[in-house]
Amino acid sequence: MTRRWDHPRPGPGEDLPGPGPDDRTGGGAPSSSRAGDTGAPPRPEEQARAICLRLLTGSPRTRKQLADALAKRGIPGEVAEEVLSRFEDVGLIDDSAFAGAWVESRHHGRGLARRALARELRTKGVDSAVIDEAVGQLDAEQEERTARELVERKLRSTRGLDREKRLRRLAGMLARKGYSEGLALRVVRRALEEEGEDPELLDHLTDV
Repeated sequence: MTRRWDHPRPGPGEDLPGPGPDDRTGGGAPSSSRAGDTGAPPRPEEQARAICLRLLTGSPRTRKQLADALAKRGIPGEVAEEVLSRFEDVGLIDDSAFAGAWVESRHHGRGLARRALARELRTKGVDSAVIDEAVGQLDAEQEERTARELVERKLRSTRGLDREKRLRRLAGMLARKGYSEGLALRVVRRALEEEGEDPELLDHLTDV
């Protein structure tokens, strides 16, 4: 009786074919290489480090900003604290340096006063003592010089308005940037006087 082959007979020098997937014990069980394709998920510490590094690559962040980001992504609090402390130890997180750079950039770039700068840093979770030290690099003279520069740049666009409206618009611009009312009115009044406004006509509009 002729034996029936499941596969074509091998030619001279050829090996017999190995068993197909269905011939293995367990019928279609995945190979060891396929089983290793899906590894275990990264540990929370690894996830926290990756999140912090990704955020810090984009721009400097405060410890509070990073802590909020980790919490939002479900990183356990104790893990987050450990990773953040390690980042502080190696200098990747430095709230003092962040605050100092923020004050320098936002004052010279946007003309913000100390009060506005302190408010912004508080929203970013910077400690009050660190904020005081950072905004302390701006003294009253520097703040007033910046206020005068802001008014000078804006003054031309207010020409044609009546005296009171000009004063209020310019003083309001300074107030939005964090300058005190007294400083704002004093700087605006001086600018209007230098432009030719009668000081006596400004007396009833200001009380500086």
